[in-house]
Amino acid sequence: MVDATNPRGAKPKPRFSGRNIMLYGTLIVICMYYILPLWVMVMTSTKGMPEIRLGNIFSPPVEITFQPWVKAWAEACTGLNCDGLSRGFFNSVRILIPSVILSIAVASVNGYALVNWRFKGSDIFFTILIFGSFIPYQVMLYPMVIILRELGIYGTLWGLVLVHTIFGMPILTLLFRNYFSSLPEELFKAARVDGAGFWGIFFKIMVPMSLPIFVVALILQVTGIWNDFLFGVVFTKPDTYPMTVQLNNIVNSVQGIKEYNVNMAATLLTGLVPLVIYFISGKLFVRGIAAGAVKG
Repeated sequence: MVDATNPRGAKPKPRFSGRNIMLYGTLIVICMYYILPLWVMVMTSTKGMPEIRLGNIFSPPVEITFQPWVKAWAEACTGLNCDGLSRGFFNSVRILIPSVILSIAVASVNGYALVNWRFKGSDIFFTILIFGSFIPYQVMLYPMVIILRELGIYGTLWGLVLVHTIFGMPILTLLFRNYFSSLPEELFKAARVDGAGFWGIFFKIMVPMSLPIFVVALILQVTGIWNDFLFGVVFTKPDTYPMTVQLNNIVNSVQGIKEYNVNMAATLLTGLVPLVIYFISGKLFVRGIAAGAVKG
């Protein structure tokens, strides 16, 4: 009698074959590699200093305290300032929002124009943009300092916004160009026949069909801009330092006792924003990558 679920009489593959054991074992090791440091950080940030001095960094706290989190946010000192990460957080928000909006807006229009409204020299323009993404940032620092100084915005938040917008342009333009090239060309041609112009096609057809790639660009920019340290320390001043620079100053402060619980709490607070963005829009990020973010 033939088994309906196995008409050819093939032997079912063993559930725990050597290949599966190796695969899952590798995945478990990789997960532990990332989870273990996070566990240590969370446990340390909820302990008092007397308990930390006992030396068992992996054990959960005997008595949970959130005072290190409060101090990291509002009381930790960096030089003469004792306002913790709060000032750096609001500076980072003021940098992040306009940088993300401007870079995504300009790059999406660039990608759209390079695919559907090709102009003379468009290939050269695109080649220059891509070449720019491979230039090390350190090569561009000094010229950018001079340019921002001449524009009168060096050391300001808007100067750093301009830097993030410019340096985010190459990779975002590539992503949008490749995604738009994967959309049906017939839609664009039909819209042209119906009399739609450049902006009409972009806002009424391209943007509604491109939510996944906008989410990909959003996550890349939020992560890159929020976690940036190099540009923040070069192009801003102490009053306008972003959160990452403020974190560095707190962790490397040489005043008083080294408070590991406060440093761990400050590090976790700094990483919360990109983490929340990933959790909220992770599925759309995968869809954007799979639907053409790296095609072309």
